[in-house]
Amino acid sequence: MDRILIRGGNRLSGRLKISGAKNAALTLMPCAILTDEPVTLRNLPRLADVDGFGHLLNQIGASTRVEGTRPEDFGRVMTIRAGQLFSTEAPYDIVRKMRASILVLGPILARMGEARVSLPGGCAIGNRPIDLHLKALEALGAEIELTAGYVKASAPGGRLSGGRYTFPVVSVGATENALMAAVTAKGTSVLGNAAREPEIVDLCRLLIAMGARIDGVGTETLTIEGVDRLHGATYSVMPDRIEAGSYACAAAITGGDLELVGACADDMRATLSALVEAGVTVEESRDSIRVKADGPLQPLTLSTAPYPGFATDMQAQFMAMLCKAQGTSTLTETIFENRYMHVPELARMGADIQVHGRTAMVKGVEKLTGAPVMATDLRASMSLILAGLAAEGETSVARVYHLDRGYERLEEKLSAVGADIERVGD
Repeated sequence: MDRILIRGGNRLSGRLKISGAKNAALTLMPCAILTDEPVTLRNLPRLADVDGFGHLLNQIGASTRVEGTRPEDFGRVMTIRAGQLFSTEAPYDIVRKMRASILVLGPILARMGEARVSLPGGCAIGNRPIDLHLKALEALGAEIELTAGYVKASAPGGRLSGGRYTFPVVSVGATENALMAAVTAKGTSVLGNAAREPEIVDLCRLLIAMGARIDGVGTETLTIEGVDRLHGATYSVMPDRIEAGSYACAAAITGGDLELVGACADDMRATLSALVEAGVTVEESRDSIRVKADGPLQPLTLSTAPYPGFATDMQAQFMAMLCKAQGTSTLTETIFENRYMHVPELARMGADIQVHGRTAMVKGVEKLTGAPVMATDLRASMSLILAGLAAEGETSVARVYHLDRGYERLEEKLSAVGADIERVGD
């Protein structure tokens, strides 16, 4: 199994290209199920989760054609054609590896009138139930049954009726599933307290390009007027705001100066505001963000929240960065209840972190020291990379398959801006 080796202490400097967003890509790909015409996605990141989702689409009968497969290529173009689906089932052996697979439930149901999807897997970062997905689909007219580890959904008469549903708590995945199900329903649907993440906006834009009628894009109330059919489209995946934030933290923790090419500042205001509060200089331009750290990092008090609040997917990276701040920081995790699994690994490198329930107190230390550590989930693995970049000596990060799920060619990007980092096999 591969490991990432980092010899820390180098200051990062230069231009770093931001890839297409993982979380957007995995939401846009299932849209192709909604039409028998080709859907072409540009700027698709080269990630294990994207490959896995492609295999899932193949499993139900969609064809996928990929361009940009040379080793030196960043990003790819994928054309998906679901001309004639021969299965309405997303099986356990694929879905268990990737939580985003649940996002085929809405579009298969909308297209075929029925769907059978295994309960999902993914990172072990706490309980992430799909009850809101199911309740929203029921409000749109679906009949739902849970049996033998599968969700079985059907639309009476073969087509959803549409309806109204207000999410009791904000849920990105449930909003996405309901949106894809509603666009071809018979009537008008209204989704209240909907998620407003930029990835939701990206999904709406693709669906509109395919012929959907959606009002309220970017707000908490989405009104969808069902149409009889959707057509194909060509669409570019948005830049990855979490990847951009992660590399911004890399610049900060190493006292570096990075230009994040392709990053969109409007999608990551909470992250950039927190960096500025920590004493980092942030300069925005039309198609990039420059992040420069030329002084001591300052402690922060942060609490994760649904967009436009501070993203839970940035909590682990900021925790690593704040290990080098001058003072004590307070981080509160409100989204997932088990998202501090990286704390013991950071402690092995000399971090001083105390966890009390959902709150972590991070006391800045003078130095971190390289050590063998183990990644426990996607974002936690990036926190260990960040700590390794700033640590004295060598850090070995095991279980890098977590990184490969969400960071496109990480070691190549970091090497190009001055990191001493490499991937090695055991």
